[in-house]
Formats: sequence, C-alpha cells, structure tokens
Amino acid sequence: MKYLNLPSPWGKKEKEFWFNEQRIQRSYYEEVVSEITALSRLYDVESYGALSLAPEKYPLYLIRSKNFDSKKKTVLITGGVHGYETSGVHGALLFMEKYAVKYFGDFNFLCAPCLSPWGYETINRWNPQAIDPNRSFYPNSPSEECALFLSVMNKYKNDIYVHFDLHETTDTDETIFRPALEKRDGVVKEPSEIPDGFYVVGLSNKPQADFQKSVIDSVRKVTHIAPADARGMIIGVPIQSDGVINYDMKKLFLCGGFSNAEYSTTTEVYPDSPEVNAENCNLAQVMAIVGGLDFILTKI
Repeated sequence: MKYLNLPSPWGKKEKEFWFNEQRIQRSYYEEVVSEITALSRLYDVESYGALSLAPEKYPLYLIRSKNFDSKKKTVLITGGVHGYETSGVHGALLFMEKYAVKYFGDFNFLCAPCLSPWGYETINRWNPQAIDPNRSFYPNSPSEECALFLSVMNKYKNDIYVHFDLHETTDTDETIFRPALEKRDGVVKEPSEIPDGFYVVGLSNKPQADFQKSVIDSVRKVTHIAPADARGMIIGVPIQSDGVINYDMKKLFLCGGFSNAEYSTTTEVYPDSPEVNAENCNLAQVMAIVGGLDFILTKI
C-alpha cells in the first residue's frame, strides 16, 4: 500500500525549500583550499572555475604535476564528488602531499580533490540544485560541478591511464539520503545494508580483477574489508572477489567511468565503524592508491 501514497516528485519550489534548509557546517577554505594552495611548492595548482552559487567561496582546483611528461602514464585522483564523503577529499590531499613523490619518476599526476565544495561545507550528497553529481558525468550535465570538471578534463581525457575516484559509504546513506531521494523523485527505494568495512567498485566492462585485488590487499594493511552479506552481495551487487564489486559506470554516468582509463577503481571507505577514525579513513584512501600504483608498476 505504501506505493499508493507516494508524494509527487519535487518541482522547483520543493528543491528551493530543501536548499534553504541546508546549513554550512564546516569551512571549505579553511580545511581544503588551504591544503591545496600549500601544495603549490610541489605541483602546478590551477583553478578551473567556481560554483556560480558563490564564486568567491567555491573555487575549484586541479593539482597537476610540474614538468608534465607525455612519455609517462597519467594518474587521475578525484575526491569530494559527494561533498560529505570526507576521507575522499583529505585522503587525496594526503597522498599528494606525502606519498606521490615516490612515484614522480613513473607517473604524471592530476588531482581534483574536492569536486563539490558546497556539498563539502553542508555535508551533503547532492549539489545546491538537489542533483547527485555522481550520476551526472555526461555532456551538457545539469550538475555544474560535473560540467566544469569535464571541461577541464577535455585536454587530458585520452591520456588518463588510471583513475582513482575516492568515496565513502556512510550510515547516512540510509538514514538521510535514501529517504530524501524517495521524496525528491516520488519513488520507493528498497533499503540497503550498509557494508561494515572498505570495498571498491570496478568497471563491469573492464573489471581488471588483479588490479582491484591489489588495491584491496593494500588497504587491508590499515583497515578491515567489508564482508559480503548473506546473499553474497555488497550494496545489492554480487561480489567478484573479497571487497570487490563491479558497476556499469558509463551507463550510470559515474565519475569513475567518464574516461577510457585502462584501470579505474572507485573506493568506498566506511567511516562510521567503531574500528576506525578520520586518520585511518584517510590512510585507507592513500593505501588504495598505493596498492593500485604498485600493481601498475609491475605491468609497464
């Protein structure tokens, strides 16, 4: 009977009401931009635009290897596609600050550490227009965050060899964001069990199982890996191996599928576990990148 009592999907008025309910809870400038600009001693740092909501508050940055070398493989790291997924942002910055130097001789690096700065400040999955950026990586995207990113990536898209897209799966995915999605779209979404631990999502059309396993084995050194549920699944998707599931990322317009990278993985940290803290979550993101790059070095 619940299907008979669904509200109508949100229109402009309801989306504006939702937007006005959101509150700034932390500072993008103090917590993220300050770290990005500090990296200018190691990298070229450029702004590739700003959110029209408040351009002075929400500039967007790309961190790029100095002396970009076309003979090297290019690594792309993205974080903060969903602004509330904190370790995706700070794990990317931690890797670029302290770990990437080990790989400077072998790779070029591109890093967009926080694609959704308003989402970061409001601890939100959606952007100001109640759009999920991570379903919006396609031409003429209605998500400004995605459109600006895709624009700056045009000149690099064909050069990306490996892409690490850093995410989290949180308890609020079920307690806040699934109910909000039901209201926004006027649909019923079946509840999903939140995995207790780290997992990754590969591309169903290019799964690269050995690469994904190397990522998982590296992360296992610092945090626990999510087990499959009783049905052998993680978030409703059959597991391929320990901590690994696959999506058709291009069909879903996910960030991890926007390019034709040879290797791509979307990480999912579980920050609500009593076994972890913020430092550990950031390090799990770092170790995912390290594990993936160490694997690729055996192949090139």
